[in-house]
Amino acid sequence: MTNKYPTVLATHHASPTFKKLSVAISLALISTASAAQEDDLAFEEIIVTAQKREQSAYDVPSALSVFSAAAIEKQGINDLIDIGKFVPNLNVTSFGGGQVSSANPFIRGIGLQDHLITTDPGVGVYVDGVYLGRQIGQNWSLANIERVEVLRGPQGTLYGRNSIGGAINIITRKPGEESTNRVSLQVGSRGRVNAQYYGNAKVSDQIAISGSVGYNRRDGVGNFVNIDTSTEVGEFEDLSGRFSLRWSPSDDFSLLFAADANDQDSGLGPYTTLIDELPNGAVFQSGLRNSDVGNRFDNATGQADLINIGNSASGFSVTADYQASETLSVKFLASTRESDYTTGLDDDSTVSNFLAFGESGESDQTSYELQVNGDYGTVDFVAGLYYFEEDGFNDQPAFTFNGGGGSEFLSQELTSYAAYLNLGYNVNEDLRISGGLRYTKDEKDAFVAISGLFDASASEEFTELSWDVSTTYELNETVTVYGTIASGYQSGQFNPRPFCLFGDFFGNGGVIPTPNCFDQDLENITALNYEGGIKGQVSDNLQMSLAVFYTDYSDLPYQVSNTTAEGFNTVNLIVDQTSSGVEWESSWRISDGFYLNTSLGYIDVDVKGDNPFAAAPLTPEITASISPEYTFGVASGGSVTIRGDYSYRDDLFGEPSSDPGRLTRIDSRSLINFDVSYTPAHEGWTVAAYGRNATDERYENARLNTGDYVLAILSNDASEFGVRFSADF
Repeated sequence: MTNKYPTVLATHHASPTFKKLSVAISLALISTASAAQEDDLAFEEIIVTAQKREQSAYDVPSALSVFSAAAIEKQGINDLIDIGKFVPNLNVTSFGGGQVSSANPFIRGIGLQDHLITTDPGVGVYVDGVYLGRQIGQNWSLANIERVEVLRGPQGTLYGRNSIGGAINIITRKPGEESTNRVSLQVGSRGRVNAQYYGNAKVSDQIAISGSVGYNRRDGVGNFVNIDTSTEVGEFEDLSGRFSLRWSPSDDFSLLFAADANDQDSGLGPYTTLIDELPNGAVFQSGLRNSDVGNRFDNATGQADLINIGNSASGFSVTADYQASETLSVKFLASTRESDYTTGLDDDSTVSNFLAFGESGESDQTSYELQVNGDYGTVDFVAGLYYFEEDGFNDQPAFTFNGGGGSEFLSQELTSYAAYLNLGYNVNEDLRISGGLRYTKDEKDAFVAISGLFDASASEEFTELSWDVSTTYELNETVTVYGTIASGYQSGQFNPRPFCLFGDFFGNGGVIPTPNCFDQDLENITALNYEGGIKGQVSDNLQMSLAVFYTDYSDLPYQVSNTTAEGFNTVNLIVDQTSSGVEWESSWRISDGFYLNTSLGYIDVDVKGDNPFAAAPLTPEITASISPEYTFGVASGGSVTIRGDYSYRDDLFGEPSSDPGRLTRIDSRSLINFDVSYTPAHEGWTVAAYGRNATDERYENARLNTGDYVLAILSNDASEFGVRFSADF
């Protein structure tokens, strides 16, 4: 059995064939659902908190995928990048300035290519309700995880800013009543060593504690051929831990204290530079060639200070829960997080010191949220106040560009305030309608200093009222149809590398005196999503979700880069965009012990504007996975489970251009995992043999064409085979 749930959506904007297909499938499923036998359920119901209250995954009026801890283990999932292999219309890349710890989720064509402090992600990632605002250093280890929820589509009312593409919720295990211990060990090829421990203990009638610690290492995918070092390209070693204490002085009140930290040391992530493809580019004209780069997964840099990178992050949170009455509860969540990193890229990828960019950065975040939940039978609500502040910087203190030196320092302070209300009304036992409002105010203060020649500061204020309306109808106890109209919001963004103030961009060699390239005409980024669908257990052996959607985005920033006379320039290309598509997930019980799990996503993105080659970056048109799983008993009384996972991501554009002259197309890729596990009867341990990326598919994560060279960011994924052991005691 799998614990991964699908979701369903509906759209009013698609081709006639697409509309007819969607209607036909929906009608057929509704008919099947009406005939389903409710007393023969093959699948366990999952309770989620996707709408900030506990409810069945069937009742959430949004596209939703859920991964349990057991599914994460069997599918070979180690981090958010792996989650991105199995969710329709989700693609997670590690495009983060050479950092192997970066995780950039793109849901339905919305995400973030860059990582600098003035750019905001389009998909919100949360751990126990705490927002993780930065990608680098936040590729969260999925040890000590109860489940992961992936919501697709704008979530502007309950999750607020930076969730115009969707939201990913990571929910950890909480201190509980029973004392438990779990140990997990994993060893494999490529020097893989994972060791994890989780423990929970009830100290007294009022106090329970839990803690986890994890060690995770793996060798790289290539060598630094021009530097005498033991470090490999893409290797990493990470140590992480989390501690929680729950104090419950009464049945109505509890305090949860949680602290976590991780520290990672890595080799520079894999990438390569395509030089020969641009014979008019500055790199080719300098005399460098692709033959100087060598093997794509080796690195020919001569800059020893760039090969070792690292990151660390830590956080602390306090959650107070108070059950004021049988119908009213109050929650207060306070958190603080900090993260820092060192990284860099040698863009020419050769021993020559021609294009080298070392970098460091930090981010400090504080948030407070007051939430009130009421349930009065016919009427229920979730209301809250939210405060978030972030202070961070990125620093390139001494980069080499075209034989010359320079520096860039970029910082931003953000303060965000919000108030929200979501109200639900149960018309009868089967029909529910709900609606929500959220008011957000963002204040941004940014500063940039470039090469000691130019500095600028800018301040902007943004406000937005987000809203949603939805309805759900229960066809029976296990099947729900729904429809939703929801908006999303993101504040405008300053240009992260405004080297367009110099040189070639303006056709002259002087400095432009006004900082109009840094502080563009910033507008609110908004999304309006229409979706509907059906999900649940439609028969005694089929659980599914079908979702259809149409989303309209306004003033959406794409990060585009080129080189100027003074440095590497990145600015925001502002576009309007519409996205429409369909998403399917299912688990089919073919026979006792034999399940077939599938997912399929299709998306069509239309970018508006004068540029005929503007295209949604890092967004495959087709995403799919097929996962058969068979469990059978053996003579000893134990059981064996055999599982395979096939994941497909269609070809895509590595940057926001489909211009065939810009070499931005990335090939499709197919990945195969397998897992064969044995669990003895009446014992609390499991041993398994596994394979990940069994065919050793090597693929690209992103591409960047500067006009002078093409930078291809390579995946750190490669074939791996090994054994894992887990025990509960």
